[in-house]
Amino acid sequence: MLSILLFSAAWVACLAESNEFASYSPAVGSGHGTPFLSSGEGILTGVKVWEVPNSHIAGIQLRHDNNWGVLLGLISTHELSIDLFEGETITQVSGKYNPKDRICQLIFETSMGRALIAGQPIQVSFNFYPHHMEEELRMLSGTFDTIGITSLGAHWGIVALEGTNQTFKMNTTELHV
Repeated sequence: MLSILLFSAAWVACLAESNEFASYSPAVGSGHGTPFLSSGEGILTGVKVWEVPNSHIAGIQLRHDNNWGVLLGLISTHELSIDLFEGETITQVSGKYNPKDRICQLIFETSMGRALIAGQPIQVSFNFYPHHMEEELRMLSGTFDTIGITSLGAHWGIVALEGTNQTFKMNTTELHV
């Protein structure tokens, strides 16, 4: 867990030099298991979540432009997804987690008032949102084990600066503990 927090803090510090707006919502959950960090270039265009019915979140996958990123966690029997409309962004991630165990519920809310809701509304609530109104979800980080997602944090930033061709890019990154 400490390695994820240190990496996340370093990532935000580096990003702050090149982008005026970037923030991090610190991870919630037990933090045991294998660390992950989603990645991708371009605009976030879709989210998939796999849940274990009546239990917890098993896996998450983000799509940037037309490319699905790596699976974060595991595939289970029940998949839920949302395809974002042009100009739509993820503006909030909330849900429930068991501090001793895993992420129980995830809710991805969009700038157009839509939501992807997966998992069970049990245990402790969390609410991730950007520090600046102009930011949107860019990446997720956390940990997973053989059953599912055990912790989750959210990284926020700006994809394209208005009136310029400058874009916010993230390359594939692996965490080593």
